[in-house]
Amino acid sequence: MKIETIEPSPIPVWTWAVPLGAVLLLLANLMLTQSLHGAWFDLLVLVALLATVFASVHHAEVIAHRLGEPFGSLVLAAAVTIIEVALIVSVLLTGAEGANEIARDTVFAAVMIVLNGIVGLCLLSGGLRYHEQGFQIHGATGALGVIGTLATLALILPNFTEAIPGPVYSSTQLFFVGSVSLILYGLFLFVQTMRHREDFLDGTKDDADDHSSKPAGAVVIASAILLPIGLTCVIFLAKSLTPSIEFAVLKADLPPAFVGVVIAAIVLFPEGLSALRAAKANNLQTSLNLALGSALASIGMTIPAVAAVSLIIGMPLALGLEPEHIVLLVLSLFICTLTLATGRTTVLQGGLHLVIFAVFLVIAAVP
Repeated sequence: MKIETIEPSPIPVWTWAVPLGAVLLLLANLMLTQSLHGAWFDLLVLVALLATVFASVHHAEVIAHRLGEPFGSLVLAAAVTIIEVALIVSVLLTGAEGANEIARDTVFAAVMIVLNGIVGLCLLSGGLRYHEQGFQIHGATGALGVIGTLATLALILPNFTEAIPGPVYSSTQLFFVGSVSLILYGLFLFVQTMRHREDFLDGTKDDADDHSSKPAGAVVIASAILLPIGLTCVIFLAKSLTPSIEFAVLKADLPPAFVGVVIAAIVLFPEGLSALRAAKANNLQTSLNLALGSALASIGMTIPAVAAVSLIIGMPLALGLEPEHIVLLVLSLFICTLTLATGRTTVLQGGLHLVIFAVFLVIAAVP
């Protein structure tokens, strides 16, 4: 993943004020009685959660840009994945009906949002502004190949195993798939950041500019302190908000699986905006690196982490997708392969992905 350039400037006020406000809100949550909790408080928690996610990703990007590759990508991906895992585990630990399906629903939603929603918006906005945009074929298709493999192993194969009737892996199978997912993701990071790094750089621009101005030491130290504070706040805010999200989804007469769509949208929102900005700046390579990297981290790091939690607490994970979701996943991978196979994109590809994304949202809301 190519890290966005961050100028060595004083720490923006909002990046430390937001985590501080989140801490105060959590303290207020502990002191308030349950009767004082209402829609206004849940809305305040939701705003604080989104703002803290943005602040945490900002601090991760500062540290990532300072460290450079390959450690930069690992820090950024790890920060986003911690947020996603925290949201999933907060639902998983409730033990509510359908809680063992939240990991499947969230990871599937993340893949669909990235491959169709984020990529579609990037290609459409870039195509409208520049008519045609180019990128490195080898890097993009390599990332898609890993996404397709991991998605098939984690979300489709469990329906066809016999040790335990699907859509559940046995403990041995789950441990193996989780381990293989982590290894394959690590191999991709090695290829992306070291062995074939040039395949993920924009060949039409001088990459030296990306590393010419690193953040100052004091800024990095501050981000290193604020990042774990922000991530901790995200975890507890998510735990506090989870019952309200589930209630709102059920109140809207939506299926429980839609909770996974909400979680994935919260996690991917900051990086989605970064990818869209890069596409509008005619840097589609960076846009694809950010988008596809998010999908890779969502599967390659989230599945092993959630699998470990599942094995520890003894709750089986329902990972296998429903038939209609398998159709959408296969269609998305197929169309994405055609899109990335030429090295050039126009508004047509963007519109095509957005149509598939719209279908996904409709099927998620009305199965």
